[in-house]
Order: sequence, then C-alpha cells, then structure tokens
Amino acid sequence: MSLLRFVARSMLASYFVINGIKAIQHPEELVPAAEPVADKVLPLVASTVPESVRGYLPEDTAGLVKLTGALQVVGGLSLATGLGRRCGAGILAATMVPHVLATNPLKGPDKATTRALLSKNVALLGGVLLAAQDTEGKPTLAWRLRTQKQLLAKDAARRKAELERDARGAAEDAARIARRSVRKARKSVEGVLS
Repeated sequence: MSLLRFVARSMLASYFVINGIKAIQHPEELVPAAEPVADKVLPLVASTVPESVRGYLPEDTAGLVKLTGALQVVGGLSLATGLGRRCGAGILAATMVPHVLATNPLKGPDKATTRALLSKNVALLGGVLLAAQDTEGKPTLAWRLRTQKQLLAKDAARRKAELERDARGAAEDAARIARRSVRKARKSVEGVLS
C-alpha cells in the first residue's frame, strides 16, 4: 500500500471513528436527527429478517444510533489499518445512507447549514464508496477468476488442437502402414499364384 493511500484512508476513517465513538457515548444528542429514519427503517428491517435475528436488532432510535456508531468505529478502524479495508469501507457506506436520508435541505431553521451538511454527507458517502472499490491496482477476485477461466479455455483449445493433430498424424501413419501391408499382401498372393 502506498503512503498516500494509507494517509488518505486514515484521514477519511478518522471522521467515522470519532463520530462513532460520540454516537456510542452520547446517543441522545443524535436521536432527534435519526428519529425520522429510524421510524421507517426499524419496522422494515424487523419484518424482513428471520425471527432468530430480531432479538439482536435495536428496539429504539438510541439503540440504532449506538449500533450505527459501533459499525462506524469498526469500519473506520478497518479502513485505517487496511485489515478488511474494502469491507470496512462498505460498512461505512451503509452507515452513511441514513445520514444522507435524514438530512433534508428543505427542512430545518437554517437551510444553508442543512445544505452544507447534506453536501458533506454525500461527499463522505462518495469517498467511502471509492475506498470500497479501490483494489490498489491489483486485480479483483472476479477479474482473476474470469481471466483464469479464459486461460483454461485457451489451454483446453490448444490441447484439443494438439490432440487432433496427433490423431491425424496417427491416422495417416495407420493408413500408410495399411497401404504398405496391402501391397505386400498382393505381392505375396501374386507370388503364390504365379
């Protein structure tokens, strides 16, 4: 990993780690902003997940804020350290979606501040989406599998062509031996008959 990538990821991750710790320690400060999203998301998630998972879901907005904060800390540390960085960036992107949805630039006392907050949230979402897709110039697993499949197909086609060539050669050799045997047999028969 290059030094620039490490520094940039650490800078991006620091925002999420700090805000995640704040959300875990003081969720009551963020509950009013998260309430509209939580009222829609929590019942939807609870109705779609299996019964065995529902016990682990937060029941109120404060619990959702704490869960989001914990996910941001884990995702931020993952992104900063490089251990599971793409997965961590994906987690951070998922945690940013409610922030973007909760920031309505048409509501609120100060629309300019709300628009600035929306712009910041969208920019952070874009940053972690880019980080989630960054392979550091290395091919992705999907590309490697596709390329390996293509190489195997080329190798199989080459091997098939070699086998066909060998089979044609063997058939030509067999035909030559058969013609020679037929000539010898004719000569032998002619020698006996004469």
